[in-house]
Amino acid sequence: METRAAVMSQPGRLSLETVELSAPGPADAVIAIRWSGISSGTEKLFWTGEMPAFPGMGYPLVPGYEAVGEVVEAGRDSGRRVGEAVFVPGANCFGELRGLFGGAADTLVSAGARLVPLEQGARPEGALLALAATARHAMAGLRCTPPDLIVGHGVVGRLLARLTLAAGAPAPTVWETAAARREGAHDYPVIDPGEDPRRDYRAVYDASGDAGLLDALVGRVAKGGEIVLAGFYPGRVSFAFAPAFMKEVRLRIAAEWTQDDMLAVRLLTESGRLALDGLISHRRAAADAPAAYAEAFGDPACLKMILDWEATA
Repeated sequence: METRAAVMSQPGRLSLETVELSAPGPADAVIAIRWSGISSGTEKLFWTGEMPAFPGMGYPLVPGYEAVGEVVEAGRDSGRRVGEAVFVPGANCFGELRGLFGGAADTLVSAGARLVPLEQGARPEGALLALAATARHAMAGLRCTPPDLIVGHGVVGRLLARLTLAAGAPAPTVWETAAARREGAHDYPVIDPGEDPRRDYRAVYDASGDAGLLDALVGRVAKGGEIVLAGFYPGRVSFAFAPAFMKEVRLRIAAEWTQDDMLAVRLLTESGRLALDGLISHRRAAADAPAAYAEAFGDPACLKMILDWEATA
């Protein structure tokens, strides 16, 4: 079996290539991908070469962990059925190529247990489920306070705000320095941080990925308040101890989503309590993947880039 896949051979270099697929086993499904998303967070770090080393990292790799498609083959032990619309959180099925994260291809082989069924069918918005689950993971768990300040109005920041409202909590304030990204708010204010005089936020969620903001955020929380790092930070994260000490600031790091998070956001979207509309700003045929990746990472107006694999068939 073969597939057309986006292959990142080194930082800043990506091409669309025909690569060999691993043979599916009885617990696997084969998925024809219709849409995949480009992450302007973690994938950008591979593109720039700034991703910190971790097990499995290296080039060449197939990026992408936000794919939506339909099952075209289902192993007897896969738990899936042919024709089923599913979300695919990446795959590692490309032989010697590294599947980090392995979702940017027109055909994927994945364990059926990893796939998330989509009751609303294979729509482009389904590719956003991983980011929605990431945002939900930051807010879920014991002693977690919903945000009253969110830093960054990218896709994760918008999803954090929407999840806060869906939970019945008061509307959070969102900071965004780029004027163009202040558009598209749903019942919550988006402002330039310089216009905000408040210094008593209980829970500040940073979705900017800018570790240099931490000292400024410490100055904005109430005594005993919490700062949640909901982005990914390639370098060292540091802050001045004395101001944090005086405020007894709590610092929490939100890692990747779990199956419980994915189930929760899937139910929220299917019930209509969490909308994923208005978050996809750019779409390109997968044949234009090299230009699409460069645009996704270089154009500040690009909120979320989606690749159309059917248009490349």
